[in-house]
Amino acid sequence: MAWYLENVYERNKESPYTFYLPSSHVLEKLKAGDLVKLIFAAEEVAEDGFHAERMWVEIIQMNGETFIGKLENQPCRLPLEAGTEISFGVENICDTEYEDPAASDWDIYFDTKVIVSRDVLEKGEFNFMLRDDPAEEMDSGWSILSGYEEDEFLSDPENFQVLAIGVILNIDDSILAFIEEPPLCAYERDDRGDFYQIEDYDWDSYLSK
Repeated sequence: MAWYLENVYERNKESPYTFYLPSSHVLEKLKAGDLVKLIFAAEEVAEDGFHAERMWVEIIQMNGETFIGKLENQPCRLPLEAGTEISFGVENICDTEYEDPAASDWDIYFDTKVIVSRDVLEKGEFNFMLRDDPAEEMDSGWSILSGYEEDEFLSDPENFQVLAIGVILNIDDSILAFIEEPPLCAYERDDRGDFYQIEDYDWDSYLSK
C-alpha cells in the first residue's frame, strides 16, 4: 500500500475552522528529540474507508523547515515499521507536544454546537438560520437549514444532527458577523447571497410547535 505525508496547510484551507494547525509559537520551539505528529495517508482509500493514520515521529535532525525523524508508532495498516526514518517538512506537522496558546482560539469552533439539517450537509449550503434559547450547556441555540426542506422533512428529528459550529463556518464564515446575536433571531440569505435579519419572523408560531 503506497503512502504519502499529507500537507496540513492544504487540509486547513479545505476546513479552516475544524482542522487545527500548530501555531508558529510552538513550531519555532522544535528541536532534535521532540515528538511531532504527522498524517500518513494511503494513496488509495480502502474499501472500508481507511485513508490515513496520525503518528508520532521523533525529530533526529532539522535544517530550517525540513526534518528527518524516526517513526515512534507501529502503523495499523500502512506498510511501515516503528523506527523507520522519515523525511518531512513543517507543512506535514499537524501537532506537537508543546502546549499551544493559540489552541484556545479553536475552542468556540469545536465546542459550540448547532443543530444542522441533513439537507445542508448534502447540498453543502445553508440559506436560513434561527436562534432559539439554548437547551443545554454548549448548545448555541442556532438551527441551520438549507431552506429547501419540506414540512415532512422538518418534522422528522432523524433529519437533523448536532454538530460543531466549525463545520458550518467551513461552508460560509460570513455568519461570524452576527453569530453572537442573542435569541430570538432569524436570518435568511437574499438573492445576492448575503444574510439579512428577518425582523418580522413569526416566533409565536415557531415556539408553539
